[in-house]
Order: sequence, then structure tokens, then C-alpha cells
Amino acid sequence: MPTHLLTTLPAFLAYFAVAMGLLVLFLLVYLNVTPYHEVALIRAGNAAAAVSLAGALLGFAMPVANVIAHSDTLIDLASWGAIAGVIQILAYLVTRLTLPQLNQDIPAGRIAPAIFLAAISFSIGLINAACMTY
Repeated sequence: MPTHLLTTLPAFLAYFAVAMGLLVLFLLVYLNVTPYHEVALIRAGNAAAAVSLAGALLGFAMPVANVIAHSDTLIDLASWGAIAGVIQILAYLVTRLTLPQLNQDIPAGRIAPAIFLAAISFSIGLINAACMTY
């Protein structure tokens, strides 16, 4: 094995572990903020729930990935990851205010509001990631 691989592997594993922890934490918070049960809906074949949750996860993962690429410490990653999560939750809450029927639309399987929510989440995540380049 190349020496470089062996010397950088611990950093990779540390950043990966923190990123996965942030992703799981974000997912748990997001699932508790939404009034419907995405996982049960997805298991039942609800595409609207899958699309909206996928958008939220991608919208969160983009800034986390960007911070990994540009941060110097795991504390930077954890701090900016927490900020990214808060921004994504706020994006969901603002979208819910914009589309008051969203709480009924996703469980009913209406795909148009789910796509809109996913696009908002993805767009906010993209902007969030760009703002976290330092």
C-alpha cells in the first residue's frame, strides 16, 4: 500500500464518521419536524415522501461535502454541518408556510408539491454549500 494512503486513511475515516453522524442526526431531526412519517410512507410506496426526503438529504449533504473539502478540523465540519442542518429545517418550515396543504399532500402521494419541496431543499443546499467555501 502506498504510504500516502496509510497516512491519510485516519483523517478520511474521521471525516467520514463525523459526516455520517451529521447525516443521521439531520435525518432524525427532519423526520421529527415533519408531521408525517416519511419512512412508513416510503415503505408503502409513496413516491412523494421519497422525493421530498431525498431532496432534504441531498440539500443537507451538499454543504457537508463542501465543508469536508475545505475545512481544517473536525470541529469546523461539525459546526458548519449543524448550521447546514438548521438552514435545511428552516427551508422546510418556510416551504410548509408557502404550501399550507403540504402536510396533507405528501401523505396523499401528490408528487408536484414533493418535487417543489425537494427543489427548494436542493437549491438551498446548493447556495448553502457555496456560502461555506472559505
